[in-house]
Amino acid sequence: MTDPLLDKRSLKNLETLLPQVRPLALALVKAAAEKGISIQIISGTRTYAEQDALYAQGRNGNPGQIVTRARGGYSNHNFGLAFDCGLFEGKKYIEESPSYKIVGQLGKALGLSWGGDWKFADEPHFEYNPERYTTAQLRQRTADGLPLL
Repeated sequence: MTDPLLDKRSLKNLETLLPQVRPLALALVKAAAEKGISIQIISGTRTYAEQDALYAQGRNGNPGQIVTRARGGYSNHNFGLAFDCGLFEGKKYIEESPSYKIVGQLGKALGLSWGGDWKFADEPHFEYNPERYTTAQLRQRTADGLPLL
């Protein structure tokens, strides 16, 4: 898949998502571009080990700041249902911007859940879980070889 709005990293991350989630992520990138907002997909599916490494960040003497409250197996990122978007000006990543709220509303209009609505707000985060499976249910469905969507 190629798209002129997406860089190589975004394309790679997009391909890690479940096939039903990919068109929603791409539609979000396009909807943002139509509003003059440049976003890229900076994270897609993560292994449990990758999630655990992110969880460890900023805890127990590990460097960095805390960026997640979810350990491996407890994030929709682990199941191909979630992705993170970053705002960019050219190649420069914009960590904080009012534009995240605009992108959040665009994502919600597409049927995505937006992390900016959470108590522990995560404005770059979007997920598609229409059945509202818990992570315990997602782990079990995965173990049983059942579809997640």
